[in-house]
Amino acid sequence: MGAFLVRRLLSLVVLLVGMSFVMFLLTSVLPGDPARVAAGPDASPEVVERFRQRLGLDRPLPEQYVRFLANLARGDLGASIRSKQPVLDELRAAAPATIELTIAATIVFVAVSIPLGVVTASRKHGWVDTTSRILAIGGTAIAPFWLAFLLQLIFFRFLGWLPAGARIAMSFSPPPRFSGLYLVDAAIAGDLALLLNAMRHLVLPVAALALGRIAITTRLTRAQMLMELGSDYVRTARGKGVNERKVLYHHALRNGLNPVITNIGIQVGYLLSGAVLVEAIFQWPGLGSYSLDAILNFDYPAVLGVALLISIFFALVNLLVDVSYAFLDPRVKVS
Repeated sequence: MGAFLVRRLLSLVVLLVGMSFVMFLLTSVLPGDPARVAAGPDASPEVVERFRQRLGLDRPLPEQYVRFLANLARGDLGASIRSKQPVLDELRAAAPATIELTIAATIVFVAVSIPLGVVTASRKHGWVDTTSRILAIGGTAIAPFWLAFLLQLIFFRFLGWLPAGARIAMSFSPPPRFSGLYLVDAAIAGDLALLLNAMRHLVLPVAALALGRIAITTRLTRAQMLMELGSDYVRTARGKGVNERKVLYHHALRNGLNPVITNIGIQVGYLLSGAVLVEAIFQWPGLGSYSLDAILNFDYPAVLGVALLISIFFALVNLLVDVSYAFLDPRVKVS
């Protein structure tokens, strides 16, 4: 296991260096002039040129990339062109909101989709199976940002059941910062009212992000379960009189879970990418809103910092997926 983790970590480092080069190159060729943005729209050409020199944009691109890697190795992502604040500090402030939203959406779609996939496979062609497949097609067809608008229209505008956005109501103050996750911090502070309010504000953005992921994971779980339920070991277990629930969950699901876990890791990455517009719609102060503001304002250091952070998070999730194989399936050996 130790050698496996070392190899995976080394491969992740190589991958991240390669991804950093691609992202650096893409941000360098995007339209717009960061020096002009930093100097202001009314700045003279001389002032713009001074800002270009200060930002190091007058140097050759390979030299800029080497400096970027050197700064990155020290944990320095540069300063935001808009706010003049360190990008790393701004990412620390914005990341907890996105992490909380992503974790909540992941818990919801995993908790719903896997049992639903098992049920639909065990009751093939029943009304539950047919209904879930219809909903799965609809769930994958609706874009998260469009679903976000629809949910706001129904549950906020028409019914008035849930808030339209933000992490908590304006009448509440944020909890004392411990993790940056409002649910965790409110629970630690023992503030039940704030905890419930934060949960209400999570419902709509989580639903907007999780519905499509539920559809995809349910269909995959169903397909894996149907394949496993047709196996000889399942027929043997049933012939021996093993409880049907044990056959479904202990035997069939456990043996067919690896592709589902792989899919979950991929879907978590999609949650992060889908959060950009969803966070903007729900006024959620996370990485999505931060990156959208950075893109609109040509704040290249901030855009690069967000892209790099999401890449690191996505790579770590896939590392956890690889490690989980050995614990979920005894047939898998890592060395």
